[in-house]
Amino acid sequence: MPVYLDCNATTPLDPRVRDAMLRYFDEDFGNAGSRTHEFGARAKQGVERARDQVAAVVGAQRDEVTFTSGATEANNLAILGLAPEGERTGRKHIVSTAIEHKAVLEPLEHLRSRGFDVTLVSPTSGGWVEPGDVERALRPDTLLVSVMGANNETGIVQPIEEIAERLADHPAFFHVDAAQAFGKELDLLRPTRIDLISVSGHKVYGPKGVGALVGRRRRFKRPPLTALMFGGGQEKGLRPGTLPVPLVVGLGLAAELAFTEGAQRRSACAGTRSTALAALAELDPEFNGAPERCQPHVLSFSVPGLDSEALILACKDLVAVSNGSACTSSSYTLSHVLQAMGLDTAVVHGAIRVSWNHSTGPVDWEQLVRRLLAAR
Repeated sequence: MPVYLDCNATTPLDPRVRDAMLRYFDEDFGNAGSRTHEFGARAKQGVERARDQVAAVVGAQRDEVTFTSGATEANNLAILGLAPEGERTGRKHIVSTAIEHKAVLEPLEHLRSRGFDVTLVSPTSGGWVEPGDVERALRPDTLLVSVMGANNETGIVQPIEEIAERLADHPAFFHVDAAQAFGKELDLLRPTRIDLISVSGHKVYGPKGVGALVGRRRRFKRPPLTALMFGGGQEKGLRPGTLPVPLVVGLGLAAELAFTEGAQRRSACAGTRSTALAALAELDPEFNGAPERCQPHVLSFSVPGLDSEALILACKDLVAVSNGSACTSSSYTLSHVLQAMGLDTAVVHGAIRVSWNHSTGPVDWEQLVRRLLAAR
């Protein structure tokens, strides 16, 4: 099998997380909503512990965590769930960025069809949005500002703290799609001016099919979200349905491990990055995004004279890599992120995303380089 280098698409499940989940599949399998017996009580205890674990990563409170099926649902709940408040108050303007994941851009497009005005801020050529550009896009009727924590294609961390500061005197709600940042950029999501944070389990060595929306209180008031589904009243009425307790427990432990082991994980990933950069230098690659702002486990690059499909074919038995977002579609289309950054079309065509983790095994970078040189 090739070495897996597509961790921005999904991460392997931490064995400790798997072990914790098995207990709630096999032994404490009760419904967390069942109040009349020990099985339900133990399941609920697991769920509430997970709330604490997720909340701790971003400095929130237990009751500010709503479990979802993943970051996509959390994004939809944050964005579409605010729409009735915007319609009620006449605040129907939203500010976001041109490099957001489709899980944000498509809900925004839906709101546009409902009469909302959406402003998409363009990034710099280095892949981040300037806080001043976000601030200049604000209007008195701006309901929401939504900016991702770290880009899924380039790994570029966005200036969330600075944007939060620029919003200090504006009433707009601030949402961060933290699918790629949660548990990895530990200080980025802690400013209390961030109202809503979307979390994904499978991006942080937890299970697929579970995530969370953190909704911080502002002056003791929760964000005025309206549910998108109905039936049962679970999760404070925001997300009905029986909670998948094993998945929730898995997300909780994955969050705790990311919080406690963050420094060691970053160090290991940075070591792999240094090795990769040294080996890839022979190809004279063009790196997509400012290196000083990039997460330590991600590289997006293009090789002159080689398109991404040829690159992937040349090394498919060595490494598993990606040429775009795994979540966008089943067929390859040119990256809207790289196009928004203003990169040359040939660079966009040739872009490859390589993303590893703290436990990735040895990679034969030199062999990879030889293959790519031969394919060029």
